[in-house]
Amino acid sequence: MLLKDVKVGIAITGSFCTFETILVEIERLVNEGADVYPIMSYNANDFDTRFGLAKEWKDKITKATGKEIISTIQDAEGIGPGNFLDIIVVAPCTGNTLAKLANAITDTPVCMAFKAHLRNNKPAIIAISTNDGLSGNAKNLGMLLDKKNVYFVPFGQDDPVKKSTSLIAHYDMIIPTIIEALKSKQIQPLLV
Repeated sequence: MLLKDVKVGIAITGSFCTFETILVEIERLVNEGADVYPIMSYNANDFDTRFGLAKEWKDKITKATGKEIISTIQDAEGIGPGNFLDIIVVAPCTGNTLAKLANAITDTPVCMAFKAHLRNNKPAIIAISTNDGLSGNAKNLGMLLDKKNVYFVPFGQDDPVKKSTSLIAHYDMIIPTIIEALKSKQIQPLLV
Protein backbone atom coordinates (compact mmCIF):
# COMPACT_ATOMS: atom_id res chain seq x y z
CA MET A 1 0.00 0.00 0.00
CA LEU A 2 1.68 3.12 -1.26
CA LEU A 3 -0.47 5.61 0.69
CA LYS A 4 -1.33 3.75 3.89
CA ASP A 5 -3.01 6.16 6.31
CA VAL A 6 -2.25 9.24 4.19
CA LYS A 7 -5.17 11.68 4.50
CA VAL A 8 -5.96 12.99 1.01
CA GLY A 9 -8.47 15.70 0.19
CA ILE A 10 -9.79 15.17 -3.33
CA ALA A 11 -11.33 18.44 -4.53
CA ILE A 12 -13.54 18.04 -7.59
CA THR A 13 -14.53 20.92 -9.89
CA GLY A 14 -16.82 21.08 -12.91
CA SER A 15 -14.88 19.39 -15.70
CA PHE A 16 -17.74 16.91 -15.95
CA CYS A 17 -16.25 14.93 -18.83
CA THR A 18 -13.48 13.74 -16.47
CA PHE A 19 -15.70 12.55 -13.60
CA GLU A 20 -15.56 8.88 -14.58
CA THR A 21 -11.75 9.05 -14.69
CA ILE A 22 -11.64 10.86 -11.34
CA LEU A 23 -13.84 8.21 -9.75
CA VAL A 24 -11.39 5.52 -10.92
CA GLU A 25 -8.52 7.50 -9.38
CA ILE A 26 -10.41 7.93 -6.10
CA GLU A 27 -10.88 4.16 -5.97
CA ARG A 28 -7.14 3.68 -6.69
CA LEU A 29 -6.29 6.05 -3.82
CA VAL A 30 -8.51 4.09 -1.43
CA ASN A 31 -7.03 0.79 -2.65
CA GLU A 32 -3.55 2.14 -1.93
CA GLY A 33 -4.58 2.79 1.69
CA ALA A 34 -5.35 6.52 1.49
CA ASP A 35 -8.02 8.01 3.73
CA VAL A 36 -9.86 10.12 1.14
CA TYR A 37 -11.94 13.19 1.98
CA PRO A 38 -14.12 14.34 -0.96
CA ILE A 39 -14.70 18.05 -1.58
CA MET A 40 -16.85 19.42 -4.40
CA SER A 41 -17.30 22.84 -5.95
CA TYR A 42 -20.84 24.15 -6.16
CA ASN A 43 -21.04 23.34 -9.88
CA ALA A 44 -19.65 19.82 -9.48
CA ASN A 45 -22.01 19.22 -6.55
CA ASP A 46 -25.17 20.63 -8.11
CA PHE A 47 -25.20 20.34 -11.91
CA ASP A 48 -26.82 17.55 -13.87
CA THR A 49 -25.04 17.22 -17.23
CA ARG A 50 -24.89 14.93 -20.24
CA PHE A 51 -22.17 13.09 -18.30
CA GLY A 52 -24.52 12.20 -15.45
CA LEU A 53 -26.74 13.42 -12.67
CA ALA A 54 -25.20 15.24 -9.71
CA LYS A 55 -26.88 12.94 -7.18
CA GLU A 56 -25.53 9.84 -8.90
CA TRP A 57 -21.96 11.19 -8.94
CA LYS A 58 -22.21 12.21 -5.29
CA ASP A 59 -23.51 8.78 -4.34
CA LYS A 60 -20.62 7.09 -6.18
CA ILE A 61 -18.02 9.34 -4.58
CA THR A 62 -19.50 8.91 -1.10
CA LYS A 63 -19.57 5.14 -1.57
CA ALA A 64 -15.97 5.04 -2.83
CA THR A 65 -14.58 7.16 0.02
CA GLY A 66 -16.93 6.21 2.85
CA LYS A 67 -17.23 9.90 3.70
CA GLU A 68 -19.74 12.66 3.21
CA ILE A 69 -18.77 15.29 0.66
CA ILE A 70 -17.55 18.67 1.88
CA SER A 71 -19.74 20.94 -0.23
CA THR A 72 -19.93 24.29 1.57
CA ILE A 73 -17.40 27.04 2.15
CA GLN A 74 -18.10 26.86 5.87
CA ASP A 75 -17.21 23.16 6.06
CA ALA A 76 -14.17 23.58 3.79
CA GLU A 77 -12.80 26.40 5.95
CA GLY A 78 -12.46 23.92 8.82
CA ILE A 79 -9.71 22.11 6.92
CA GLY A 80 -7.26 24.83 7.96
CA PRO A 81 -7.71 24.91 11.73
CA GLY A 82 -8.51 21.17 11.79
CA ASN A 83 -5.18 20.47 10.06
CA PHE A 84 -6.30 16.91 9.31
CA LEU A 85 -5.25 16.50 5.67
CA ASP A 86 -1.74 15.49 4.65
CA ILE A 87 -2.30 16.62 1.07
CA ILE A 88 -5.05 18.01 -1.15
CA VAL A 89 -5.55 17.23 -4.84
CA VAL A 90 -7.73 19.44 -7.04
CA ALA A 91 -8.82 16.99 -9.73
CA PRO A 92 -10.13 18.01 -12.13
CA CYS A 93 -9.05 21.64 -11.87
CA THR A 94 -10.96 23.73 -14.39
CA GLY A 95 -9.61 26.97 -15.83
CA ASN A 96 -12.11 28.87 -13.70
CA THR A 97 -10.80 27.26 -10.52
CA LEU A 98 -7.19 27.64 -11.69
CA ALA A 99 -7.72 31.39 -12.04
CA LYS A 100 -9.32 31.61 -8.61
CA LEU A 101 -6.53 29.62 -6.94
CA ALA A 102 -3.87 31.78 -8.59
CA ASN A 103 -5.57 34.96 -7.41
CA ALA A 104 -6.60 33.85 -3.89
CA ILE A 105 -10.34 33.93 -4.59
CA THR A 106 -12.18 31.67 -2.16
CA ASP A 107 -15.80 31.68 -3.30
CA THR A 108 -16.26 27.92 -3.65
CA PRO A 109 -15.72 24.98 -1.29
CA VAL A 110 -12.78 23.77 -3.41
CA CYS A 111 -11.04 27.15 -3.38
CA MET A 112 -11.58 27.51 0.37
CA ALA A 113 -10.30 23.97 0.99
CA PHE A 114 -7.16 24.67 -1.06
CA LYS A 115 -6.48 27.96 0.76
CA ALA A 116 -7.26 26.48 4.19
CA HIS A 117 -4.97 23.50 3.55
CA LEU A 118 -2.06 25.62 2.30
CA ARG A 119 -2.08 27.66 5.49
CA ASN A 120 -0.74 24.52 7.20
CA ASN A 121 2.34 24.51 4.90
CA LYS A 122 1.42 21.15 3.42
CA PRO A 123 1.44 20.12 -0.24
CA ALA A 124 -1.40 20.85 -2.63
CA ILE A 125 -1.67 19.27 -6.07
CA ILE A 126 -3.44 20.49 -9.18
CA ALA A 127 -4.62 18.14 -11.94
CA ILE A 128 -5.52 20.56 -14.69
CA SER A 129 -8.44 20.22 -17.10
CA THR A 130 -9.06 23.39 -19.09
CA ASN A 131 -9.65 24.52 -22.64
CA ASP A 132 -7.70 27.76 -22.13
CA GLY A 133 -4.52 26.63 -20.36
CA LEU A 134 -2.32 27.88 -23.18
CA SER A 135 -4.25 31.11 -23.70
CA GLY A 136 -6.28 33.07 -21.14
CA ASN A 137 -5.18 30.90 -18.20
CA ALA A 138 -1.49 30.62 -19.09
CA LYS A 139 -0.59 33.43 -16.69
CA ASN A 140 -2.49 31.72 -13.85
CA LEU A 141 -0.77 28.43 -14.59
CA GLY A 142 2.58 30.24 -14.40
CA MET A 143 1.68 31.88 -11.09
CA LEU A 144 0.77 28.54 -9.53
CA LEU A 145 3.85 26.76 -10.91
CA ASP A 146 5.88 29.27 -8.91
CA LYS A 147 3.89 28.97 -5.65
CA LYS A 148 5.33 27.26 -2.60
CA ASN A 149 3.79 23.87 -1.72
CA VAL A 150 1.82 23.69 -5.00
CA TYR A 151 2.55 20.78 -7.33
CA PHE A 152 1.08 19.61 -10.63
CA VAL A 153 0.07 16.25 -11.96
CA PRO A 154 1.95 15.93 -15.28
CA PHE A 155 -0.12 17.32 -18.14
CA GLY A 156 -0.14 17.86 -21.87
CA GLN A 157 -2.27 19.22 -24.65
CA ASP A 158 -5.70 17.65 -24.75
CA ASP A 159 -6.22 17.77 -28.52
CA PRO A 160 -3.62 20.02 -30.22
CA VAL A 161 -5.42 20.01 -33.57
CA LYS A 162 -9.02 20.71 -32.52
CA LYS A 163 -8.37 22.45 -29.16
CA SER A 164 -4.91 24.00 -29.45
CA THR A 165 -4.97 25.77 -26.06
CA SER A 166 -6.53 22.92 -24.06
CA LEU A 167 -4.58 21.16 -21.29
CA ILE A 168 -5.36 17.91 -19.50
CA ALA A 169 -3.62 16.16 -16.61
CA HIS A 170 -2.52 12.56 -16.87
CA TYR A 171 -4.84 11.46 -14.09
CA ASP A 172 -3.17 8.07 -13.81
CA MET A 173 -0.17 10.00 -12.44
CA ILE A 174 -2.02 11.30 -9.37
CA ILE A 175 -0.58 8.69 -7.00
CA PRO A 176 3.06 9.13 -8.13
CA THR A 177 2.56 12.91 -7.93
CA ILE A 178 1.27 12.58 -4.34
CA ILE A 179 4.25 10.44 -3.37
CA GLU A 180 6.71 13.04 -4.69
CA ALA A 181 4.80 16.05 -3.34
CA LEU A 182 4.83 14.50 0.16
CA LYS A 183 8.64 14.67 -0.21
CA SER A 184 8.37 18.33 -1.35
CA LYS A 185 9.25 17.41 -4.94
CA GLN A 186 7.53 18.09 -8.25
CA ILE A 187 7.23 14.86 -10.21
CA GLN A 188 9.06 15.03 -13.54
CA PRO A 189 8.65 15.34 -16.39
CA LEU A 190 5.85 17.82 -15.82
CA LEU A 191 4.96 18.18 -19.50
CA VAL A 192 4.12 14.86 -21.11
